Amino acid sequence: MSRIDYSVWDHIEVSDDEDDTHPNIDTPSLFRWRHQARVERMEEFQKKGEELNKGLTECRRKVAEAQKKVQELTVSGTDDAKAELSKAQAVEKKLRKEERDWEKKVEDHQREEKKMPWNVDTLSKDGFSKSIVNVKPDPNEETEEEKEQKHKTFVEKYEKQIKHFGMLRRWDDSQKYLSDNPHLVCEETANYLVIMCIDLEVEEKHALMEQVAHQTIVMQFILELAKSLKVDPRGCFRQFFAKIKTADQQYQDAFNDELESFKERVRGRAKIRIEKAMKEYEEEERQKRLGPGGLDPVEVYESLPPEMQKCFDEKDIQMLQDVISKMDPTEAKAHMKRCIDSGLWVPNSKTDDGEEKEEETTYEQVKQKQEEPKKE
Repeated sequence: MSRIDYSVWDHIEVSDDEDDTHPNIDTPSLFRWRHQARVERMEEFQKKGEELNKGLTECRRKVAEAQKKVQELTVSGTDDAKAELSKAQAVEKKLRKEERDWEKKVEDHQREEKKMPWNVDTLSKDGFSKSIVNVKPDPNEETEEEKEQKHKTFVEKYEKQIKHFGMLRRWDDSQKYLSDNPHLVCEETANYLVIMCIDLEVEEKHALMEQVAHQTIVMQFILELAKSLKVDPRGCFRQFFAKIKTADQQYQDAFNDELESFKERVRGRAKIRIEKAMKEYEEEERQKRLGPGGLDPVEVYESLPPEMQKCFDEKDIQMLQDVISKMDPTEAKAHMKRCIDSGLWVPNSKTDDGEEKEEETTYEQVKQKQEEPKKE
Protein backbone atom coordinates (compact mmCIF):
# COMPACT_ATOMS: atom_id res chain seq x y z
CA MET A 1 0.00 0.00 0.00
CA SER A 2 1.48 3.38 -0.99
CA ARG A 3 2.04 5.95 1.74
CA ILE A 4 0.94 9.55 1.54
CA ASP A 5 3.75 12.10 1.14
CA TYR A 6 3.07 14.89 3.63
CA SER A 7 6.27 16.79 2.84
CA VAL A 8 4.37 19.11 0.48
CA TRP A 9 2.75 20.73 3.53
CA ASP A 10 6.11 21.69 5.10
CA HIS A 11 6.20 25.04 3.28
CA ILE A 12 2.69 26.31 3.97
CA GLU A 13 2.50 29.71 5.60
CA VAL A 14 0.34 29.50 8.74
CA SER A 15 -3.03 31.23 8.45
CA ASP A 16 -3.26 34.69 10.00
CA ASP A 17 -6.06 33.80 12.39
CA GLU A 18 -4.09 30.92 13.96
CA ASP A 19 -1.47 33.16 15.57
CA ASP A 20 -1.60 33.90 19.29
CA THR A 21 -1.66 37.60 20.11
CA HIS A 22 -1.51 39.66 23.29
CA PRO A 23 -4.92 40.44 24.86
CA ASN A 24 -4.29 44.20 24.56
CA ILE A 25 -3.68 44.00 20.78
CA ASP A 26 -6.53 44.55 18.37
CA THR A 27 -6.32 41.05 16.81
CA PRO A 28 -8.72 41.58 13.83
CA SER A 29 -6.84 44.73 12.79
CA LEU A 30 -3.49 42.91 13.10
CA PHE A 31 -4.75 40.07 10.89
CA ARG A 32 -5.98 42.56 8.27
CA TRP A 33 -2.63 44.36 8.25
CA ARG A 34 -0.71 41.12 7.92
CA HIS A 35 -2.92 39.88 5.14
CA GLN A 36 -2.74 43.19 3.30
CA ALA A 37 1.06 43.24 3.56
CA ARG A 38 1.29 39.67 2.20
CA VAL A 39 -1.07 40.43 -0.67
CA GLU A 40 0.96 43.51 -1.57
CA ARG A 41 4.18 41.44 -1.57
CA MET A 42 2.53 38.86 -3.81
CA GLU A 43 1.26 41.51 -6.21
CA GLU A 44 4.69 43.13 -6.36
CA PHE A 45 6.33 39.76 -7.02
CA GLN A 46 3.78 38.96 -9.75
CA LYS A 47 4.26 42.38 -11.33
CA LYS A 48 8.02 41.82 -11.41
CA GLY A 49 7.49 38.48 -13.18
CA GLU A 50 5.23 40.09 -15.78
CA GLU A 51 7.80 42.81 -16.43
CA LEU A 52 10.55 40.21 -16.86
CA ASN A 53 8.46 38.19 -19.33
CA LYS A 54 7.55 41.35 -21.19
CA GLY A 55 11.22 42.34 -21.41
CA LEU A 56 12.19 38.87 -22.66
CA THR A 57 9.47 38.94 -25.32
CA GLU A 58 10.54 42.38 -26.53
CA CYS A 59 14.20 41.32 -26.63
CA ARG A 60 13.33 38.22 -28.65
CA ARG A 61 11.40 40.37 -31.11
CA LYS A 62 14.44 42.60 -31.58
CA VAL A 63 16.68 39.53 -32.04
CA ALA A 64 14.38 38.18 -34.74
CA GLU A 65 14.42 41.53 -36.55
CA ALA A 66 18.22 41.77 -36.31
CA GLN A 67 18.63 38.21 -37.56
CA LYS A 68 16.32 38.88 -40.47
CA LYS A 69 18.27 42.02 -41.38
CA VAL A 70 21.58 40.11 -41.30
CA GLN A 71 20.17 37.41 -43.55
CA GLU A 72 18.84 40.00 -46.02
CA LEU A 73 22.17 41.82 -46.12
CA THR A 74 24.02 38.53 -46.53
CA VAL A 75 21.94 37.55 -49.54
CA SER A 76 22.17 40.99 -51.11
CA GLY A 77 25.35 41.66 -53.05
CA THR A 78 25.34 45.46 -53.14
CA ASP A 79 28.19 47.53 -51.74
CA ASP A 80 25.89 49.30 -49.29
CA ALA A 81 24.74 45.93 -47.95
CA LYS A 82 28.33 44.82 -47.43
CA ALA A 83 29.08 47.95 -45.45
CA GLU A 84 26.02 47.50 -43.24
CA LEU A 85 26.50 43.75 -42.67
CA SER A 86 29.23 44.12 -40.05
CA LYS A 87 27.16 46.61 -38.03
CA ALA A 88 24.08 44.40 -38.27
CA GLN A 89 26.03 41.36 -37.06
CA ALA A 90 27.39 43.31 -34.09
CA VAL A 91 23.86 44.43 -33.16
CA GLU A 92 22.59 40.84 -33.45
CA LYS A 93 25.41 39.56 -31.21
CA LYS A 94 24.66 42.22 -28.58
CA LEU A 95 20.93 41.44 -28.63
CA ARG A 96 21.55 37.72 -28.27
CA LYS A 97 23.60 38.40 -25.13
CA GLU A 98 20.77 40.55 -23.76
CA GLU A 99 18.33 37.73 -24.57
CA ARG A 100 20.40 35.27 -22.50
CA ASP A 101 20.45 37.76 -19.62
CA TRP A 102 16.67 38.14 -19.73
CA GLU A 103 16.20 34.35 -19.82
CA LYS A 104 18.39 33.95 -16.74
CA LYS A 105 16.39 36.60 -14.86
CA VAL A 106 13.11 34.86 -15.73
CA GLU A 107 14.49 31.47 -14.62
CA ASP A 108 15.72 32.94 -11.32
CA HIS A 109 12.32 34.51 -10.73
CA GLN A 110 10.54 31.20 -11.42
CA ARG A 111 12.87 29.34 -9.02
CA GLU A 112 12.18 31.96 -6.35
CA GLU A 113 8.43 31.56 -6.91
CA LYS A 114 8.64 27.79 -6.35
CA LYS A 115 10.38 28.33 -3.01
CA MET A 116 7.66 30.70 -1.72
CA PRO A 117 5.44 29.18 1.02
CA TRP A 118 1.77 28.51 0.31
CA ASN A 119 -0.91 30.51 2.10
CA VAL A 120 -4.66 30.94 2.10
CA ASP A 121 -4.49 33.11 -1.02
CA THR A 122 -2.50 30.60 -3.08
CA LEU A 123 -4.05 27.35 -1.80
CA SER A 124 -7.59 28.30 -2.85
CA LYS A 125 -8.21 29.28 -6.46
CA ASP A 126 -11.13 29.20 -8.86
CA GLY A 127 -11.61 25.71 -10.24
CA PHE A 128 -13.85 26.56 -13.18
CA SER A 129 -13.07 30.12 -14.20
CA LYS A 130 -12.65 29.22 -17.86
CA SER A 131 -13.79 26.74 -20.46
CA ILE A 132 -11.38 24.68 -22.51
CA VAL A 133 -12.41 23.54 -25.96
CA ASN A 134 -10.54 20.73 -27.68
CA VAL A 135 -9.01 22.05 -30.89
CA LYS A 136 -8.28 19.65 -33.69
CA PRO A 137 -4.53 19.71 -34.42
CA ASP A 138 -3.27 20.94 -37.75
CA PRO A 139 -3.24 17.88 -40.03
CA ASN A 140 -0.19 19.26 -41.86
CA GLU A 141 1.92 19.46 -38.69
CA GLU A 142 4.10 16.38 -38.21
CA THR A 143 4.36 14.65 -34.85
CA GLU A 144 7.73 13.67 -33.37
CA GLU A 145 7.07 10.03 -34.26
CA GLU A 146 6.28 10.97 -37.85
CA LYS A 147 9.46 13.09 -38.11
CA GLU A 148 11.56 10.25 -36.72
CA GLN A 149 10.04 7.75 -39.15
CA LYS A 150 10.50 10.18 -42.04
CA HIS A 151 14.18 10.62 -41.17
CA LYS A 152 14.70 6.86 -40.86
CA THR A 153 13.05 6.15 -44.21
CA PHE A 154 15.00 8.93 -45.94
CA VAL A 155 18.35 7.71 -44.59
CA GLU A 156 17.66 4.12 -45.53
CA LYS A 157 16.92 5.21 -49.08
CA TYR A 158 19.64 7.84 -49.65
CA GLU A 159 22.40 7.06 -47.12
CA LYS A 160 24.97 6.29 -49.83
CA GLN A 161 24.26 9.57 -51.65
CA ILE A 162 24.44 11.61 -48.41
CA LYS A 163 27.84 10.11 -47.57
CA HIS A 164 29.07 10.89 -51.09
CA PHE A 165 28.00 14.52 -50.72
CA GLY A 166 29.74 14.67 -47.33
CA MET A 167 33.07 13.75 -48.95
CA LEU A 168 33.00 16.38 -51.71
CA ARG A 169 35.53 19.20 -51.45
CA ARG A 170 35.00 21.69 -54.28
CA TRP A 171 32.11 24.16 -54.53
CA ASP A 172 31.41 23.21 -58.14
CA ASP A 173 31.32 19.49 -57.34
CA SER A 174 28.87 20.07 -54.50
CA GLN A 175 26.61 22.24 -56.63
CA LYS A 176 26.59 19.75 -59.50
CA TYR A 177 25.86 16.82 -57.20
CA LEU A 178 22.91 18.65 -55.61
CA SER A 179 21.67 19.63 -59.07
CA ASP A 180 21.65 15.94 -59.99
CA ASN A 181 20.13 14.95 -56.61
CA PRO A 182 17.98 17.88 -55.44
CA HIS A 183 16.10 15.62 -52.99
CA LEU A 184 19.20 15.78 -50.75
CA VAL A 185 18.62 19.48 -50.02
CA CYS A 186 16.63 19.00 -46.80
CA GLU A 187 16.81 18.80 -43.00
CA GLU A 188 17.24 15.02 -43.05
CA THR A 189 20.55 15.31 -44.92
CA ALA A 190 21.83 17.96 -42.51
CA ASN A 191 20.85 15.87 -39.48
CA TYR A 192 22.55 12.76 -40.86
CA LEU A 193 25.74 14.71 -41.61
CA VAL A 194 25.84 15.98 -38.01
CA ILE A 195 25.64 12.43 -36.67
CA MET A 196 28.24 11.32 -39.21
CA CYS A 197 30.64 14.02 -37.94
CA ILE A 198 30.28 12.88 -34.34
CA ASP A 199 30.82 9.22 -35.33
CA LEU A 200 34.00 10.12 -37.22
CA GLU A 201 35.36 12.14 -34.30
CA VAL A 202 34.67 9.27 -31.90
CA GLU A 203 36.60 6.98 -34.27
CA GLU A 204 39.45 9.55 -34.19
CA LYS A 205 39.15 10.21 -37.92
CA HIS A 206 39.67 13.92 -37.39
CA ALA A 207 40.50 14.91 -40.98
CA LEU A 208 37.39 13.18 -42.34
CA MET A 209 35.28 14.78 -39.60
CA GLU A 210 36.45 18.25 -40.64
CA GLN A 211 35.66 17.50 -44.29
CA VAL A 212 32.12 16.31 -43.52
CA ALA A 213 31.68 19.24 -41.11
CA HIS A 214 32.35 21.62 -44.02
CA GLN A 215 29.58 20.00 -46.07
CA THR A 216 27.27 20.06 -43.05
CA ILE A 217 27.62 23.83 -42.76
CA VAL A 218 27.08 24.14 -46.53
CA MET A 219 23.73 22.38 -46.12
CA GLN A 220 22.87 24.43 -43.04
CA PHE A 221 23.57 27.70 -44.87
CA ILE A 222 21.36 26.60 -47.76
CA LEU A 223 18.51 25.75 -45.37
CA GLU A 224 18.87 29.06 -43.51
CA LEU A 225 18.86 30.94 -46.82
CA ALA A 226 15.66 29.15 -47.81
CA LYS A 227 14.03 30.14 -44.50
CA SER A 228 14.99 33.79 -44.89
CA LEU A 229 13.66 33.87 -48.47
CA LYS A 230 10.65 31.70 -47.55
CA VAL A 231 11.24 29.34 -50.47
CA ASP A 232 11.87 25.64 -50.94
CA PRO A 233 15.57 24.95 -50.26
CA ARG A 234 15.76 22.98 -53.50
CA GLY A 235 15.04 26.19 -55.34
CA CYS A 236 17.76 28.37 -53.80
CA PHE A 237 20.86 26.20 -53.35
CA ARG A 238 22.30 27.54 -56.64
CA GLN A 239 21.94 31.04 -55.24
CA PHE A 240 24.00 30.01 -52.21
CA PHE A 241 26.84 28.63 -54.34
CA ALA A 242 26.80 31.71 -56.56
CA LYS A 243 27.12 33.84 -53.44
CA ILE A 244 29.81 31.79 -51.68
CA LYS A 245 32.03 31.49 -54.76
CA THR A 246 32.06 35.27 -55.26
CA ALA A 247 31.81 36.19 -51.60
CA ASP A 248 33.76 39.02 -50.02
CA GLN A 249 36.01 38.36 -47.04
CA GLN A 250 33.28 39.26 -44.58
CA TYR A 251 30.87 36.63 -45.85
CA GLN A 252 33.63 34.03 -46.04
CA ASP A 253 34.64 34.82 -42.46
CA ALA A 254 31.06 34.30 -41.30
CA PHE A 255 31.00 30.89 -42.99
CA ASN A 256 34.36 29.90 -41.48
CA ASP A 257 33.36 31.10 -38.00
CA GLU A 258 30.24 28.95 -38.12
CA LEU A 259 32.28 26.00 -39.37
CA GLU A 260 34.83 26.29 -36.54
CA SER A 261 32.07 26.63 -33.94
CA PHE A 262 30.36 23.54 -35.33
CA LYS A 263 33.58 21.50 -35.21
CA GLU A 264 34.08 22.48 -31.58
CA ARG A 265 30.54 21.35 -30.76
CA VAL A 266 31.19 18.05 -32.53
CA ARG A 267 34.38 17.50 -30.52
CA GLY A 268 32.48 18.24 -27.32
CA ARG A 269 29.70 15.77 -28.17
CA ALA A 270 32.23 13.12 -29.18
CA LYS A 271 34.11 13.60 -25.91
CA ILE A 272 30.90 13.12 -23.92
CA ARG A 273 30.06 9.97 -25.90
CA ILE A 274 33.57 8.55 -25.37
CA GLU A 275 33.46 9.29 -21.64
CA LYS A 276 30.06 7.60 -21.37
CA ALA A 277 31.34 4.53 -23.25
CA MET A 278 34.42 4.38 -21.01
CA LYS A 279 32.27 4.54 -17.88
CA GLU A 280 30.06 1.74 -19.18
CA TYR A 281 33.14 -0.34 -20.05
CA GLU A 282 34.72 0.28 -16.63
CA GLU A 283 31.47 -0.69 -14.91
CA GLU A 284 31.30 -3.92 -16.96
CA GLU A 285 34.90 -4.71 -16.03
CA ARG A 286 34.16 -3.93 -12.42
CA GLN A 287 31.19 -6.29 -12.41
CA LYS A 288 33.43 -9.03 -13.84
CA ARG A 289 35.99 -8.43 -11.06
CA LEU A 290 33.52 -8.66 -8.18
CA GLY A 291 34.39 -11.35 -5.65
CA PRO A 292 32.03 -13.88 -4.03
CA GLY A 293 30.83 -11.27 -1.56
CA GLY A 294 30.10 -8.68 -4.24
CA LEU A 295 33.10 -6.41 -3.50
CA ASP A 296 35.55 -5.05 -6.05
CA PRO A 297 39.10 -6.38 -5.34
CA VAL A 298 40.66 -3.18 -6.69
CA GLU A 299 38.63 -0.99 -4.32
CA VAL A 300 39.29 -3.32 -1.38
CA TYR A 301 43.02 -3.43 -2.11
CA GLU A 302 43.21 0.38 -2.23
CA SER A 303 41.44 0.60 1.16
CA LEU A 304 43.91 -1.75 2.89
CA PRO A 305 46.76 -0.45 5.08
CA PRO A 306 50.04 -0.11 3.15
CA GLU A 307 51.53 -3.05 5.11
CA MET A 308 48.77 -5.41 3.94
CA GLN A 309 48.98 -4.09 0.38
CA LYS A 310 52.68 -5.00 0.33
CA CYS A 311 51.81 -8.57 1.40
CA PHE A 312 49.46 -8.98 -1.56
CA ASP A 313 51.95 -7.31 -3.92
CA GLU A 314 54.67 -9.80 -2.98
CA LYS A 315 52.22 -12.70 -2.44
CA ASP A 316 53.92 -13.39 0.88
CA ILE A 317 51.65 -15.27 3.31
CA GLN A 318 54.20 -15.19 6.11
CA MET A 319 54.41 -11.41 5.83
CA LEU A 320 50.61 -11.23 5.94
CA GLN A 321 50.58 -13.35 9.11
CA ASP A 322 53.11 -11.04 10.76
CA VAL A 323 51.13 -7.90 9.80
CA ILE A 324 47.84 -9.33 11.11
CA SER A 325 49.43 -10.40 14.40
CA LYS A 326 50.38 -6.79 15.08
CA MET A 327 46.92 -5.38 14.24
CA ASP A 328 43.89 -4.96 16.44
CA PRO A 329 41.91 -8.25 16.14
CA THR A 330 38.64 -6.50 15.25
CA GLU A 331 40.31 -4.43 12.54
CA ALA A 332 42.18 -7.46 11.22
CA LYS A 333 38.98 -9.52 11.00
CA ALA A 334 37.21 -6.71 9.13
CA HIS A 335 40.02 -6.43 6.58
CA MET A 336 40.19 -10.21 6.07
CA LYS A 337 36.42 -10.38 5.65
CA ARG A 338 36.54 -7.76 2.90
CA CYS A 339 39.49 -9.53 1.26
CA ILE A 340 37.45 -12.75 1.10
CA ASP A 341 34.33 -11.01 -0.22
CA SER A 342 36.40 -9.41 -2.98
CA GLY A 343 38.36 -12.58 -3.84
CA LEU A 344 41.72 -11.15 -2.77
CA TRP A 345 42.06 -13.93 -0.18
CA VAL A 346 40.72 -17.45 -0.68
CA PRO A 347 40.50 -19.44 2.58
CA ASN A 348 41.80 -23.03 2.60
CA SER A 349 38.60 -24.45 4.05
CA LYS A 350 35.00 -23.37 4.41
CA THR A 351 32.40 -24.00 7.06
CA ASP A 352 28.63 -24.20 6.85
CA ASP A 353 27.99 -22.15 9.98
CA GLY A 354 27.36 -18.88 8.17
CA GLU A 355 29.15 -15.71 7.32
CA GLU A 356 30.36 -14.79 10.81
CA LYS A 357 31.86 -18.26 11.37
CA GLU A 358 33.68 -18.12 8.06
CA GLU A 359 35.12 -14.74 9.01
CA GLU A 360 36.28 -16.09 12.39
CA THR A 361 37.74 -19.26 10.82
CA THR A 362 39.68 -17.29 8.20
CA TYR A 363 41.23 -15.01 10.78
CA GLU A 364 42.08 -17.98 13.03
CA GLN A 365 43.63 -19.81 10.05
CA VAL A 366 46.03 -16.95 9.46
CA LYS A 367 46.81 -16.71 13.19
CA GLN A 368 47.43 -20.45 13.49
CA LYS A 369 49.82 -20.44 10.53
CA GLN A 370 51.67 -17.62 12.19
CA GLU A 371 51.88 -19.49 15.56
CA GLU A 372 52.94 -22.92 14.21
CA PRO A 373 56.63 -21.98 13.69
CA LYS A 374 56.79 -20.62 17.26
CA LYS A 375 55.65 -23.98 18.75
CA GLU A 376 58.37 -25.82 16.88
